[in-house]
Amino acid sequence: MDGLPLHEIRNRHFDALSRDDGLLWLGQNTNHLPPHPAVVAALHEAVDRALFNAYAPPLGIERLRELILQDLGLDPSVFGVIVTDGAVAGLSHAVRSLLRAGDQLIAAEPGWKWPLVYAREIGATATELPVYDPAQGYRLSPAQLRAAVTPATRLVYLVDPNNPMGTIFTPREIVEFAAIVHQAGAYAIHDCTYRHFAEGHTLLAPLLPRHTVTTYSFSKWLGLAGLRVGAIVACHELIGRLAAAAPNALGSSVIAQHAAIAGLEHKAEWLPLVIAADRAAKRAIADAVASVPGLALPVSPSHGNFVALDVAGAGIRPEALVAAYRAKGVMIRQGSYHTAHFADRFVKVSTTVPAPWIARFCELLPAMVEDARGMNEIPPLF
Repeated sequence: MDGLPLHEIRNRHFDALSRDDGLLWLGQNTNHLPPHPAVVAALHEAVDRALFNAYAPPLGIERLRELILQDLGLDPSVFGVIVTDGAVAGLSHAVRSLLRAGDQLIAAEPGWKWPLVYAREIGATATELPVYDPAQGYRLSPAQLRAAVTPATRLVYLVDPNNPMGTIFTPREIVEFAAIVHQAGAYAIHDCTYRHFAEGHTLLAPLLPRHTVTTYSFSKWLGLAGLRVGAIVACHELIGRLAAAAPNALGSSVIAQHAAIAGLEHKAEWLPLVIAADRAAKRAIADAVASVPGLALPVSPSHGNFVALDVAGAGIRPEALVAAYRAKGVMIRQGSYHTAHFADRFVKVSTTVPAPWIARFCELLPAMVEDARGMNEIPPLF
């Protein structure tokens, strides 16, 4: 791949992974558990009826918009929904709509990096506040945020549960964040991609309804990552503003939306099975990690469908452990995807996958740590 630009190398990297039918996919927090039969039936029906011949409604199928608000427990007289091409597309649109050159976005580090990329691309400043610290529970504190606010602060980005750490905010912290954002005259994006896996999650939107954008994902809990369907939720006034120049003005995938509707209609009977598998996987990984000197789980149990695995005490590079596992047909993710300052500390491992995949990861762990110790040549990772 000599001579290719970085974006082409990156795409070829993921193309090779996607074509590896035997790969154990534990690196992108995706859900590989068997879907509910109703979701599969909805996909087949949408294809059989050729529903893809027509555009979807520009804000999304009304039934889906209704179900999203019900799932979040938000009042439809106050809040509206825009269905997007995955939650990240909605996130991109919100950042680009709410920020201007010279504005400031504040976010935690480590965290989900893309809002920072979007902000910097339009000339805004992205300020990252370090949270990889047991003394603060590996999460952003209200005191940190308050101290970072400036007259230029326009947008606060809260990933909750945090990706990659798996922490959540307490109800009191959410109340304090709402007050800080309000006092700053700013907006908040509450990225709730992993809220379905959390034990006790508090939404910001009811406390700051006119200045909060909430993201909603079907990629993780429902396993629709490849179908690209998600949503952003905000008050009706803000939805109107975001809808005026939405990048998916002709609607998101009809097929994906019908699958999402079926998922929400059967969520009560299906999600508990996913949660049970997720928690069993986390227990197995915790046991395996405890048996290898130098490894640690900073946050256990994680409130996302993944765990952050600290490798610094074992004296190995995260990239080396990723490469060692990849040689065995297992994909995990290096910390550098999320952070520059703490990239040498951790890898991330997905937990909503078949039990044999978790067993394989755990079985290999001691040997992979040893292999990583002697690894100097590491292929490009993304």
